[in-house]
Amino acid sequence: MSAVKPAGIHHVAYRCNDAKETVEWYGRMLGMEYTTAFAEDHVPSTGEYDPYMHVFLDAGNGNVLAFFELPNQPGMGRDANTPEWVQHLAFRVNSEADLMAAKAHIEGQGVEVLGPTHHGIFKSIYFFDPNGHRIELAADIGTQDQYDELRRVAPLMLDEWSQTKTAPRHAAWLHEIARIEHGHD
Repeated sequence: MSAVKPAGIHHVAYRCNDAKETVEWYGRMLGMEYTTAFAEDHVPSTGEYDPYMHVFLDAGNGNVLAFFELPNQPGMGRDANTPEWVQHLAFRVNSEADLMAAKAHIEGQGVEVLGPTHHGIFKSIYFFDPNGHRIELAADIGTQDQYDELRRVAPLMLDEWSQTKTAPRHAAWLHEIARIEHGHD
């Protein structure tokens, strides 16, 4: 029997400190519509008593972002052994102009924004939600030839990384594109 191939992501779920604050923040900052809530005193999958509020937000294009507020659990933390830049939620925006408009809007709401950062085939900005989750907004800027080349070298890069644990250079041209655009020629 072959593996089942997913038809897409149904939703991704994270924990939040306050469901209402989180819903309002994502609506205000990113225009996400609050669509659905589930609330139970007992966890359906395990039956254990652990009251929760589970809220769902429309992240665009059929994608759903969900959060759990868990008032009876210890306060939220994060993996102290993983740098805060690693685990994040990345959302696509339609253009560089949209990316810069989002940066201005979010900064106008008093949120610190890092970037834009040039990744060769996309540019990103980064900021944190009220729960400490890192958020990225990304605008694709690459050409089809660049995406094709990245797809071609991906298996080679993974094999080399698995053997050496040093960064393979197959896609080093991405950084050159960013460097040249920033005038560091």
